[in-house]
Order: sequence, then structure tokens, then C-alpha cells
Amino acid sequence: MRSVYMAELEELNKKMISMGMLCENSVAKAAQSLVGLDRDLAAEVVAKREEINREEREIENFCIRLLLTQQPVARDLRMISSALKMVTDMERIGDQSTDIADVVRASSLQKIPEGLNFREMAESVIHMVTKSIDAFVNQDAVVADAIISYDDVVDSYFDSIKGKLVGLLKNDKSDTTDMLDLLMIAKYFERTGDHAVNIANWVIFSVTGENRGVQGK
Repeated sequence: MRSVYMAELEELNKKMISMGMLCENSVAKAAQSLVGLDRDLAAEVVAKREEINREEREIENFCIRLLLTQQPVARDLRMISSALKMVTDMERIGDQSTDIADVVRASSLQKIPEGLNFREMAESVIHMVTKSIDAFVNQDAVVADAIISYDDVVDSYFDSIKGKLVGLLKNDKSDTTDMLDLLMIAKYFERTGDHAVNIANWVIFSVTGENRGVQGK
């Protein structure tokens, strides 16, 4: 019976990796659609939303079945409970990517003003999402803690982009609607980083039992 249980825990890890890859891909494509102002690619991101939602439901059901049939204790219980919490944040990451893609599709943007570090911000967010899922699979609280600290990098990019957009608006150099669209996109990337932090916090709880709480949704 123990071997069956261990196989099920390994299956949970595989499911988490699969959903994590979907989220990473969604963020990456949303970023690409923005940088290239590629409305077709943005549409692909929107179309993938239901697949991420479906993965969330499957993992939730899998975790609940494990809790009911295996009655795990101690660290295994924390790991499964953490996975249940994490998939909510992973699903929200998919939502944020879709929100970015929706803005790209609906906007009248013709080009991204120079000096806005959206590409670098997106790369930093993708790094956070990837490493937070890796930390869960490897049960690595050290990596999770590093991700929490790394969120300052994403916040710095957001503050920089916001400041530059405000400057453009004050100087009447750009269309107000376009600048507001870009500000919304920057905020969606920043919120994606917050969800990666939440995932990292649940990893720390899973490994150590320390509950640091999560950031707002």
C-alpha cells in the first residue's frame, strides 16, 4: 500500500509540473504578444485559459481523493494541502496572462514606447513562476525563500514602468488610453509575481510548517 501511496504523490508532482508549464507558457506568450503587438498570439493565450482551469479542477479532485483515502499525516499532509492552495494561485496566473492578452487584443497600440522594460519584467516573472513550482516539486524551502526575495526585482520594474508612463502622460507625448492600457499590463505582470510569491510561501509551509500567509488576490 505504501508503494501505491508514494506513486500517487509522484503523480501529484507530475500534475503540478504540467500545470506549471501551462502557466509559464501562458505568461511567456502573453509577454510575446505584447512586445510584438501580436493580436493572433494574444488570442492563443485567451484560448488556453480553459485548459488551465481544467488542470486546476483535476488537481483539486486528485488532492481531495488523496486526503480522503490515504489520510496523510505530518509533512505529507502539509504537502498535499499546500498543493490544493497553490493551484488556486496557478490558475490566477493563467487569468493574469489572459488579462494581458485581452488588453493587447483590444488596444489601439501601434508600438511600445522606448524605455519601458516589459520584456525584462516578463522574464523576471516567468523566472519566479518556474522556480516556485520547482521548489514545490523538490520540496526546497531555500529556493522558495529566494523567490520571495526576488519579488523586489519585479516590483522595481513595475515602479519604473509606472513612473515612465506617468511622465509620458504629463508631457502629452502619448495617447492616454494607450498609456493606461500599458499600466494595466504592468500591474498584471506584478500581480503574477505576487501569485508566485504565494506559491513559494506554501512551499515553505509544506516543508517547515511555517505559515507566513499569502498576499491578496
